Amino acid sequence: MPALDALRGLAVIGIVPMNVIAFSMPPAAYINPRAYGGDGPVEVALWAVSFVLIEDKFRALFAMMFGAGVAILLGKETAHSLRGHYRRMMVLLVIAMLHAILLANNDVLRSYALAGLLLPIVVRWRVRTLLWSAAAVMAVQLAFSAWYTWGWLTSLDNPAAQAVAESLYGNSPQALADATARAEEGLGERVVRRFAGIAQQARFVIASLPSALAAMLAGIALWRSGLLAAQWERGRALRLAAICAVVALPVLAGLAAWSIASGFDPIVTTANALVWSAPFDLLLGVGWAALAIALLAGRPAGRLAAAGRMALTNYLATSLVFAALFFGWGLGLYGVSRVEALLLALIPIAAMLTWSPLWLARFRQGPAEWLWRSASQGRILSLIRRP
Repeated sequence: MPALDALRGLAVIGIVPMNVIAFSMPPAAYINPRAYGGDGPVEVALWAVSFVLIEDKFRALFAMMFGAGVAILLGKETAHSLRGHYRRMMVLLVIAMLHAILLANNDVLRSYALAGLLLPIVVRWRVRTLLWSAAAVMAVQLAFSAWYTWGWLTSLDNPAAQAVAESLYGNSPQALADATARAEEGLGERVVRRFAGIAQQARFVIASLPSALAAMLAGIALWRSGLLAAQWERGRALRLAAICAVVALPVLAGLAAWSIASGFDPIVTTANALVWSAPFDLLLGVGWAALAIALLAGRPAGRLAAAGRMALTNYLATSLVFAALFFGWGLGLYGVSRVEALLLALIPIAAMLTWSPLWLARFRQGPAEWLWRSASQGRILSLIRRP
């Protein structure tokens, strides 16, 4: 399905501009430009565009594509389909853990593999039930996060609370020094440190499960409804995209304005990025999906579709490129400006659009996809495309 492949390619490209920040700057800079790189007009504008249009929207889209892919595979009546699904999720979890330990602190595949274990239960639910379930999951996450965050928001005038927030999500010299030291460590040192921090990684994965599951439920619903299968009329898809934008964009723009007006107060900015924006990130992710399908349906497969067919390979390869650019065992460019980081993000984007069609001209699937499927089936599958 060229349109679905192209949408998957768009999703994996869309998460690159945020991942480059996670690799090239201290962790707090991912959500707060004042944490590193300054709060000048250019940096603020780049942050605002990312916050409103990109950050977590394309991660939600990536999760939606994962959910739709699982629905497609489970929809094929084959013997032991459930057993095969659970093997795929377990192999994906191993790949994800290796990816998180060796390269990417913010790996999303761990959450996908775990949330994917629940998908056989819901894959045949009605579209309306899936959408309500996605909304319910987001509502529960929002309620819990809001309860936790409210204590922080009511402590804006508390110096002790501000000091803690500043050390975690603001401009902290110690946090910058620690992040720089981690970036300069060798690969072996990183592996030891990441293994020692497994408990912290587990908390990160658990916290990200609800949003990942909600996006997957939405993806299954959009597949079952026919949107992702490019069965909707173009006007209908554009109307859905417009509705999502009209609801989500004013809220996200308002949250961005609140963060800016607060001087990027770490409590306000973190609450806006991690809590209040979450349901609207998913909604705008649905809008991006509807808009892309409306524009891509009926068009011939191209570089974007090829990148989508190799989404797992390209996701992992992007981390390898960024590690080589920013880590100590690579070029050591850690600590570049936000503008420079976004320019460097063009490297893996250009690479995946260039190499994906060339690879698929000779091979059946990407190398990571081949490894995933071969390991899941317990046998070496054919990779070379026969003439």
